[in-house]
Formats: sequence, C-alpha cells, structure tokens
Amino acid sequence: MTVVADIAIMPVGEGTSLSKYVKRAVEELRKARLKVDVGAMSTSVEAQSTEQIFKAFEKAKEALFEMGAKRVYATIRIDERRDKKISLKSKKSAIL
Repeated sequence: MTVVADIAIMPVGEGTSLSKYVKRAVEELRKARLKVDVGAMSTSVEAQSTEQIFKAFEKAKEALFEMGAKRVYATIRIDERRDKKISLKSKKSAIL
C-alpha cells in the first residue's frame, strides 16, 4: 500500500526567511527514504505506511528544534486508499 501526504513544517518567531529550516526538514524526509516532492508552500511525500510518514515527520520537526527554534507549527494531510494504489505521480496526472 502506498500513502501520500502533504507536510508543512515551519518555526514560529524565527524571522521572515525560513528557507534554511525548510531545507533541513526536507533533508530529514529524504533521509527517511520517502519519495519527496518539494512545492512552494509545502512538501508532498510518498511512503509505504502512515507510520513511515509519522516517523519521518518527527525527525524533521525535531531537526528544527535542534537548529534553535523555540516553537514549530506543522500541518500534515494524508491520503491513504485501500481500493487502489496511489502515488504522487498518479495524483498529479489525474489533474494535469
């Protein structure tokens, strides 16, 4: 089974440019061997389970705290289907 999720993780109160934090979070998602598609406002990922997504999310979130963030705001949206296989590619091709 493949699970697709959209993740946004950002520190609060760390200035107007957050790119170094986002870059670090994305690095952690890639280290977790998720398929990663970085967008302008969030990052889409593909994994074999929600557990894999949540473990990778936890590492990405903690990386921001390790960088000195005192507060982190995050959103996760998950699409898990049991009736057919999905992927980042199939979801994009359905609308493009």
